[in-house]
Amino acid sequence: MLEYNDKVFKRVSDAGISGIVVGVILIIIGISLGVVSIVFGTKALKTKKHLI
Repeated sequence: MLEYNDKVFKRVSDAGISGIVVGVILIIIGISLGVVSIVFGTKALKTKKHLI
């Protein structure tokens, strides 16, 4: 029974670690996409001023 509990604990801890890793990766992707959209938005606003 102790060996089974150790296997379950190992899988649960692996699932927790992978969840944290996926969360961190998604946060990094979200921040980088936000920065890129801000940069392209400012470039679009600059070109809009020249068109009007």
